[in-house]
Amino acid sequence: MPAAPGTEIALRIGDDMHLHLRDGAALHAVLPHTAAQFQRAIVMPNLKPPVTTVVEAAAYRERILAARPSESPFEPLMTLYLTPATTAATIEKAHASEFVHAVKFYPAGATTNSDAGVVNLASMYSTLEAMEKFDLPLLVHGEVVDANVDVFDRERVFLDRELEPLTRRFPQLRVVFEHITTHEATDFVAGAHARVAATITAHHLLMNRNAIFAGGVRPHHYCLPVLKREEHRLRLLAAATSGNPKFFAGTDSAPHARHTKENACGCAGIYTAHAALELYAEAFDSVDALDKLEAFVAEFGARFYRLPLNTSRLRLRKEAVAVPQSFSMGDDALVPMRAGGALTWRMVR
Repeated sequence: MPAAPGTEIALRIGDDMHLHLRDGAALHAVLPHTAAQFQRAIVMPNLKPPVTTVVEAAAYRERILAARPSESPFEPLMTLYLTPATTAATIEKAHASEFVHAVKFYPAGATTNSDAGVVNLASMYSTLEAMEKFDLPLLVHGEVVDANVDVFDRERVFLDRELEPLTRRFPQLRVVFEHITTHEATDFVAGAHARVAATITAHHLLMNRNAIFAGGVRPHHYCLPVLKREEHRLRLLAAATSGNPKFFAGTDSAPHARHTKENACGCAGIYTAHAALELYAEAFDSVDALDKLEAFVAEFGARFYRLPLNTSRLRLRKEAVAVPQSFSMGDDALVPMRAGGALTWRMVR
């Protein structure tokens, strides 16, 4: 049974293991939201141009730290963008840096700013061998880019064509199957070897694909991988609340200016950083699993990345909270998930 109104829970402060902060004005606008809720975050490298070297990651990290709210302990955990030019030497430098925590694989053309990605993952096996050697995780956007594959099947086909063979060939490589959306993905991760894990977003736990079309086309509910059927949402929710350490929080919060979402060819991404913990709490509460929330947001991801657990704590209270219609993002407006609606939980620290 869901918690009664007024219920409070205390949680160890957690980590967002998949986050888009962008750069410039967008970075300054969105970072305070994440810094208020999480102590660390795995920061995605798909800027324009992408973050492909340790030097570029260091510079981006400094820009994030400069934008961090005063006295905030928030720590960005940097990643490199895997391109056809990524070499074993780059991987060795990343490993030695101590602030680069992973390398992100985007299939070329799969999602936002993925044009510099890899077309053929098999062509990168020498680089993946170096990642296995230096124990640097590979983060996978798991979708095929194939016009003959239905958009709702792109994750499942990628799993069969690319991910399963990769995990067999590199059994010592730590792999995160990012923002999984299907029951096939949950089953694969649960049954794979111990070095395979997955992040799950709050929006994939709370919405199915009907949300994209409720009352008309809803561009702010369009993301990649796209929302799936209700049967898949329920399997994701079961995995997230199972207590299995292979599944942990990664919001994939993706800020886009309103005009880039509300147009003839809108960008993919849902902005959830303003209320990530509250949204995860709502999902866990819906199946009476609030006792599993702390491990999902604050323990499993840290252990996979071999980080110490955070020691500070915060509190969430079950009460209705209005969500603004938008947030300012430089000269633009940013429309968050639940814009103009309400949350059912509130962070009270």
